[in-house]
Amino acid sequence: MADAKKPAAKGAAPAKKGAVRGVWQLFEKKGDALVRKNKSCPKCGPGFFLANHKDRQVCGACGYSEFVKKAETAKK
Repeated sequence: MADAKKPAAKGAAPAKKGAVRGVWQLFEKKGDALVRKNKSCPKCGPGFFLANHKDRQVCGACGYSEFVKKAETAKK
């Protein structure tokens, strides 16, 4: 026979995985214009930003990545 489904736990909220980063933190205001802080993804377009990591920049939507040279990471 088919197994009976277990009822879902009541009142159990899903655990938060990390801090929520708002879109407003990816821009800065210079004069009357808004300037993007992070680089845009070349595959997805200007609405998708590359996340900065220690040794690379990665797009969260398509997985495109650019690796930073070791000499550049030593300067930062």
